[in-house]
Amino acid sequence: MYQPTQKYIEHISPHIRRHRTSELCMWHVMIALAPTTLCAIYYFGFPAICVVLMSMACCFVFEWLVSRYMLGKVNRTSLVAALLTGLLLALNLPPSIPLWAIALGSVVAIGVGKMCFGGLGCNIFNPALVGRVFLLISFPVAMTHWTLPTDDFMIDGSTTATLLTAIAEGQTIDISYFKEFVGDRAGSLGEVASGALVLGFIYLLAVKVIRWYIPVAIIATVAIFDVCIGVQPGFDIMAGGLLLGAIFMATDYVTSPMSPKGMIIFGVCIGIITVCIRRWGAYPEGVSFAILIMNGFVPLINRYCRPRVFGHKKERRVAA
Repeated sequence: MYQPTQKYIEHISPHIRRHRTSELCMWHVMIALAPTTLCAIYYFGFPAICVVLMSMACCFVFEWLVSRYMLGKVNRTSLVAALLTGLLLALNLPPSIPLWAIALGSVVAIGVGKMCFGGLGCNIFNPALVGRVFLLISFPVAMTHWTLPTDDFMIDGSTTATLLTAIAEGQTIDISYFKEFVGDRAGSLGEVASGALVLGFIYLLAVKVIRWYIPVAIIATVAIFDVCIGVQPGFDIMAGGLLLGAIFMATDYVTSPMSPKGMIIFGVCIGIITVCIRRWGAYPEGVSFAILIMNGFVPLINRYCRPRVFGHKKERRVAA
């Protein structure tokens, strides 16, 4: 009987694989967030450390509990994703938020934002933003209690309004783009240093974890929209959480479009919705709502912005 000398292995696509894993990409994102996290600790001190550690620990523990007792197995990649979700959630919170609120937001982010849809890779909405919006709607006072950065690594009792809140209330303030860039202002942990976010963006582009389509589309749309309505474009770009959302939240692999055309449409719509909420909505900040709204349209965008299949020509419709 003929015995083949070679063995053939059959497996499904993809047939071309890269050494980069999802877990490695998540670690790259956390490295890119390191400058922003360090700036938050520098300006807000020990309370910022508590917020970051509490958020990451709660997300990690709840992810482990659900994986262990509901899914029957613990996935290492899911645990790393939980740490990243906890870090992103912490950077979207004010430094003075109570620890119990962080724990509740972490439960909602992991349980409702991810596990209800089937776990890692199955969620429709960004889990960290789900937790953040839940806290904002449920506990608006705690989520809008802004404290001033101090030089003694502690938060004093003085509170202030963010620039977006002051503009929404009709106040006339002097805008210092230098302070916006270096981070000497009130806000959430991840909003206080635009320069650190830009460094993280450059790092993610350098290691090819994200592509430029979504962040550039969001920022360019906001700038053009602001010029059309007579607002300084640099203010809306650097104030609030626009850069944090555009670079680290909207570019999430699971909840963003797959094609370059779809990414641009996704980013343009986020920019338009953000400016509309900031100028005419009930909330001074609209990045989180804009990203979550567009997360819901991602399946539709992917359907109508599919790339051409290799070897196939684009179909031409002939009028009857």
